[in-house]
Amino acid sequence: MPLIRIDASADRPVAHDRSRPVDELLAEHLRGSGPVVVMIHGYKYQPGDPVRCPHRQIHALPAEPARGPSDAWPWPLGFGRGDRDEGLAIAFGWNARGWLHQAHDRAALAGRALAAALVPLHAADPSRPIHVIAHSLGVEPALEALHHLPAGAVDRMIALTGASYRSRAEAALTTPAGRMATFLNVTSRENALFDRMFEWLVPAPGDGDRAIGNGLAAPNAVTLRLDCPRVLAHLQQCGFPVAPPLRRVCHWSGYTRPGVMRLYRALLRNPAMMVRLRAGLPAPPAAAAWQLPIPRPAAPALPVARKA
Repeated sequence: MPLIRIDASADRPVAHDRSRPVDELLAEHLRGSGPVVVMIHGYKYQPGDPVRCPHRQIHALPAEPARGPSDAWPWPLGFGRGDRDEGLAIAFGWNARGWLHQAHDRAALAGRALAAALVPLHAADPSRPIHVIAHSLGVEPALEALHHLPAGAVDRMIALTGASYRSRAEAALTTPAGRMATFLNVTSRENALFDRMFEWLVPAPGDGDRAIGNGLAAPNAVTLRLDCPRVLAHLQQCGFPVAPPLRRVCHWSGYTRPGVMRLYRALLRNPAMMVRLRAGLPAPPAAAAWQLPIPRPAAPALPVARKA
């Protein structure tokens, strides 16, 4: 089976269907060929919810009943195709419902649950790469997991318009696991409104801290601005054309933009692709040149109803 489903129950991992202990589920996949790719959803999803279960939506395979399968990740990332060395996909679910600050607080527990699931996989075969791709608030559990994993446990991490603060990401990337990982920070001006809303609704750890959508300076982090024409031209030269922005404001273009999932598939499956991406990637402009000028409202509202 190319995909297994694991959820966070507080700080412990459990099998999504609860049919058996998660240790038994993981034991069947301790060894194998191809990478392990962990997929983490963002805000407003909750495993088992009749309408907002991520396993029926962005974590679903094409053959499974799903809502919105065109946005699902496993197939475009190379899973469910029957290819040799396809690897193992782990759909990781956590309770991201409620007010944004409540979901944000639960993300730390979810990150510990994720780490507990990955430790035996890494220990069984340290040479097998483990990658993580996460959207929006799902980047928080991914970063938290780095604090509880050994060095080398995570190879590459792709953050799609992540809802996280710079200090949080930088601290995670200085842990033993974080220092050995490559962090791709996918941003776009389309998401600037959501970056600001995150900063309004979730208190920053310190004065002057900003969301990672404003860039990240860690030595093992690469910021990929999908709204920048020079970046899109560079991707075209690398053989991975990505469509330009289709909307002025969009929180989901990091995985719905035509061509972008094919790029992530290559980055997760071909180690040389990250080297090609970094070589010749235009330097990001000064933050003031690309931030969306949005006045701070007197009473900020929650983001629109679509899931993140």
